[in-house]
Amino acid sequence: MRAKVTFPGAYHHVMNRGVMGENIFIDNKAKDYFLNIIRAKSQLQRIKILAYCIMDNHYHLILEDTSSRLSEFMRHVNGQYGIYYRKRVSGKGYVFQDRYKSILIQGDVYLKMAIAYVLLNPLRGRITENPCEYRWTSIMEYFTGKSSNLVDNTFVEALFKNKERMDEFLEDWAGKDIPVKRTRFGDILGNKKFIEEAVEKFDRRKSKGKSTRKRLNDYIFEHPEEVINRFEEEMGSSIDEIKVETREGKRLRSELLVLLKDRSGLKYGEIKKYKLFSSLKYSSLGQIYKRVKDNMEKEKS
Repeated sequence: MRAKVTFPGAYHHVMNRGVMGENIFIDNKAKDYFLNIIRAKSQLQRIKILAYCIMDNHYHLILEDTSSRLSEFMRHVNGQYGIYYRKRVSGKGYVFQDRYKSILIQGDVYLKMAIAYVLLNPLRGRITENPCEYRWTSIMEYFTGKSSNLVDNTFVEALFKNKERMDEFLEDWAGKDIPVKRTRFGDILGNKKFIEEAVEKFDRRKSKGKSTRKRLNDYIFEHPEEVINRFEEEMGSSIDEIKVETREGKRLRSELLVLLKDRSGLKYGEIKKYKLFSSLKYSSLGQIYKRVKDNMEKEKS
């Protein structure tokens, strides 16, 4: 999976969708539960939430990665909600379509664009003609004279100056798309100089990581149980419950195989010790691994 472009203090537009477009926020109770997760995990990981919108089958967040823990924050948010959702519908497998998608955002006007885009999502989705009437965004948490317990409303209020300017900005951006630029490291919203600096910064960080990993003694893998626990958390059930006779079961087994090989550095003989893979031949494991990796490369291109 492509690495996320980020750095301490970076602004991001983060989004995720239910697998196969499934409605995963099935009622008000589910949406409330998801917001409570965001509230708790953002405080724990020191992530600053600036805006949000929860739709029936996807969500949007505008946040500041103040602690450089964006990936960990999103893993916990998606994982905990996945467990909740699967328990409610008595289902198995993945809940979300991806880990998450992220757009790196320059500050000031570009950050205002992204916030407006998120708050106007119900309008674009034809849920309502007045975004203020949609309950599941942060639009009503600004300029109230009160402190929000979820979003950093004082930061957003300072960004827009006053309610009138914010309303005018939202009106101007109704129906417009944000001018996102695609780079080899991910999507970025900002001017040319910001994009070049972000890519250069990420290039240096990635090159440093590569040169470090070339030294065998410094090559650090994750423990297999950590990889499996996270996989189960995101899947919402135990790997022992994967039914490999089904298409979905085969897909999940294949994904876990790649994770164990790439992130834990296990050899096929070690992977075969797990019950889920014990019936597969060494050649089959190699073929599955190659097929999944080839598909991942095609998705990147």
